[in-house]
Amino acid sequence: MLSPNQPCDSEHGASRVHMARNAHHDLDLGVLHSAPLRMLCQYVCQFGQKLLRRRPLGPKQGAESHLARCLNTLDLVALGVGSTLGAGVYILAGEVAKDKAGPAIIICFLVAALSSVLSGLCYAEFGARVPGSGSAYLYSYVTVGQLCAFITGWNLILSYVIGAASVARAWSSAFDDLTGNQVSRVLQGSFSLQAPHVLATHLDFFALGLVLLLTGLLVLGASESALVTKIFTGVNVLVLSFIILSGFIKGDLRHWQLTEEDYKLAMSASNDTSSLGPLGSGGFMPFGFEGILHGAATCFYAFIGFDCIATTGEEARDPQRSIPLSIIISLFICFLAYFGVSVALTLMMPYYQIHPGSPLPQAFLYVGWAPARYTVAAGTLCALSSSLLGTMFPMPRVIYAMADDGLLFRGLARIHPCTHTPMMATIVSGTFAAFMAFLFELSDLVDLMSIGTLLAYSLVVFSVLVLRYQPDQNLSKNEKTEMEIIERKPAPQASSLKSVPEAGTVQALWSLCNPVNTTPTLKSGHIAYGCALLLALLLTILCLILAQWPSHLFSGDPVYITGCVLLLLLIIGLTFIIWRQPQNPTPFHFKVPALPVLPLVSIFTNVYLMMQMTSGTWARFGIWMVIGKTGVETVPARSIKEEEYGTICGPQRMNCSVHNLLERKFAKSCSSSRIHTQHQTMWFIQIQVKQ
Repeated sequence: MLSPNQPCDSEHGASRVHMARNAHHDLDLGVLHSAPLRMLCQYVCQFGQKLLRRRPLGPKQGAESHLARCLNTLDLVALGVGSTLGAGVYILAGEVAKDKAGPAIIICFLVAALSSVLSGLCYAEFGARVPGSGSAYLYSYVTVGQLCAFITGWNLILSYVIGAASVARAWSSAFDDLTGNQVSRVLQGSFSLQAPHVLATHLDFFALGLVLLLTGLLVLGASESALVTKIFTGVNVLVLSFIILSGFIKGDLRHWQLTEEDYKLAMSASNDTSSLGPLGSGGFMPFGFEGILHGAATCFYAFIGFDCIATTGEEARDPQRSIPLSIIISLFICFLAYFGVSVALTLMMPYYQIHPGSPLPQAFLYVGWAPARYTVAAGTLCALSSSLLGTMFPMPRVIYAMADDGLLFRGLARIHPCTHTPMMATIVSGTFAAFMAFLFELSDLVDLMSIGTLLAYSLVVFSVLVLRYQPDQNLSKNEKTEMEIIERKPAPQASSLKSVPEAGTVQALWSLCNPVNTTPTLKSGHIAYGCALLLALLLTILCLILAQWPSHLFSGDPVYITGCVLLLLLIIGLTFIIWRQPQNPTPFHFKVPALPVLPLVSIFTNVYLMMQMTSGTWARFGIWMVIGKTGVETVPARSIKEEEYGTICGPQRMNCSVHNLLERKFAKSCSSSRIHTQHQTMWFIQIQVKQ
């Protein structure tokens, strides 16, 4: 066969040129002059670009943040601890210890803390890489694309609004308990509502006023809000320290070694035996490992809240250092608090006698320190106040980031020139949360808040897993340009095509597990991205089986066991392929260790907890997503300029620009020689085969 550089004889040359002309003519008529097909391709490409458009890792070109950089590491730690250590630390330990874990609740909090740390480490790395407002919304926009970013941001708004309204009503209820329920009786008599399971029993003016008051505080400035948060959090930590020390002083180790005789004595001495919880098997682990797992799933939600630190990327003085450090310190302080309170509570009184509604005041009453309950009440109000501030603080930052990107109304991105806060976003979100706390009973919506938070955690972890294996943007642009201008060589002879499939399959498998380059390339980045998507799907299927049909699996059903084994083998194989890909060597202040194992374990934990939600919760989640889709369609269209956000990143750029690229190639080929036309035609055919 003649090489392309050798002259061919007249007969073969005329035949080849004639074939090239016909191929070029047919393709020109079939592709370039087919108006409906061209319009359809343009529409699909534009729609794909809109859904998959991704922001660059760096800040917008030519744009500086209008928010004030006034928060140091201590402010961020106080914000994270205050948001996480809410009323749950005073109530959750008693609820889990009585019915689910007993004294082994300390193991539950340990397991839950380790699971939360997995997500916290991913937030810490992204806080060092992408310091900006928006938290998980921004991280999803950088890695996954605009569609997933909007879903994440919309669910974060839902989580923060429901969380703020729920904490406000809890604050009102705690204050009502201090007054002997006098406030609730007056409000129920004057402002009662007759809509059970939808509206609250009465209008809650205390919750309304508290949310509006803190909204005004947030408008004043980030530094003022951080100061108030530090005061409330400091008092809360002092009260918790007092509780922990009291438990070690007045505690008794025999409460970790209770037997059936002790339970019978408690029943004979109690006037109300219905208030006693189950004994289980007694001892330190009365409900076994199953109780520890159930308790750990409940305790996991106690560590939700640290993600508010990630929304301060444009207000922290040194975000790339302070954000990861603050997240790790906050989670460690919260673990110590939950661990210490659970130890103190189970040492002060038997676990089956704990009062789930007010465990700590009843524990102090049990050991003879009744006046200490007022200290607990003061700590509860401070914890609720700091938790409410910590929940309301990130809410306008996420709305501001989405509005600034054009996914919400542009007016919500307005910054006050004096206070340097997102004023409109703060007022709108605060008013909405106050309205929810004023009218609605939110107990049925708490699980919906958990879905939004767990979904955000999963997307952040997935983004870290993918982004670590992607090349630098400058290098990827250069590599992509080279790929576009290199033309392939002519096809090999027919005699050598028979061995291509087998050799190609073996070579492809070998290249997946043994990449040549030591730094990420576009190919290795695409391999990691595809494997991560498949892993997310396989983990979701595995979690669905474990959460919905555990009895079939543990009873030894061969179908379910075979399915789980196959899923595990595929997961291990894909994990190995990702592990073999080169990682980005760019140094950062913090990186998640043990990739890709830790992110995958975190995704498994988050998805497993999401699969345990009820069908009603998922139905409400779907309604909220429909509302978001309808709302975003009413937002005036605002194109994102390429010079403002940078070029489109990822594989969709090549696919979406194929049509324009083909037009340029064929326009060039029409004015070239016949042999050049032949090469252009062969190039087009190869591109079509690729797609």
